[in-house]
Amino acid sequence: MSENIEDLKARLAEAEAAAKAAEAEAARAKAEALRLQLEAAGAAADTPAAAADAETAEAQAARAAADTLRSQVEAAETTPEAPAAASEAAQASSKVSGGLSAFASGIKAAYSWDVPAVTIGTLIEDGTRVPGVSAKMSLPMFNRHLLVAGATGTGKTRTLQLIAEGLSANGSSVLLCDVKGDLTGLAEAGTSSDKLLSRTAANGQAWAPSSFPIELLSLGGADAQFPGVPVRAEVSDFGPILLARALSLNTTQEQALQLIFAWADGQGLELVDLPDLRAVISFLTSEDGKDELATIGGVSKATAGVILRALT
Repeated sequence: MSENIEDLKARLAEAEAAAKAAEAEAARAKAEALRLQLEAAGAAADTPAAAADAETAEAQAARAAADTLRSQVEAAETTPEAPAAASEAAQASSKVSGGLSAFASGIKAAYSWDVPAVTIGTLIEDGTRVPGVSAKMSLPMFNRHLLVAGATGTGKTRTLQLIAEGLSANGSSVLLCDVKGDLTGLAEAGTSSDKLLSRTAANGQAWAPSSFPIELLSLGGADAQFPGVPVRAEVSDFGPILLARALSLNTTQEQALQLIFAWADGQGLELVDLPDLRAVISFLTSEDGKDELATIGGVSKATAGVILRALT
């Protein structure tokens, strides 16, 4: 900015000098014209007079140019904030209709769905929340795989809870493995607070407490420490490996159970529930089934007896 002022001052000095020179030249021309007019009266004196008038006009133009430069210098010295104002104007010109930047407008257009969608969060641009510009996922997109990653305390569980609430509100069932019990609070409506209302207002959201229908599933049945809706499955679907872990069998007993499952499958026997499995093992350990047990190989009568006792 200082370089511009110095340049304008230099140009002003040159213009003022040119104006003074033009004025002096005009005065000399006028004096010469008057002298010639006195010497040669008549029509011949008109031409020098016209030349003098032209010189006078040139002097006036030079004086006007000098005044213009002087005004520019004074304006530059009194308004040093001009570059900042120009920068602000440039930033304002990057805004589009509605007071949104081009980036925010692009995000808003990209996440405008014509189908039901679940809101994930509000856009943060340059460290400031932009109300009304939210990232959303349409319901059909949840048929794909979704990864929510982050360090401890970054909101992974809260994000999953938000997705579960959105799906439930749209009539879709959700199965959640809630090991620590963080999501059981969905059964009750939330409690309002000043911090909560301030946060939602900053996001441009109208918060209202709501609850969601949930069922707590249990693998332990009615005798579990925290009983819930029992999860039922056929023994054949459960499989020998998972069943062996549920019965706390060792490696040898687990391998024997796998052979028993394979034998029952080869015989076309359906293992629907535990009584079916107990009946198969009881047959193999009986006198009638000892020949079949011998054909299995790797399953002793003692091992089969341990598995049978674990099932009772």
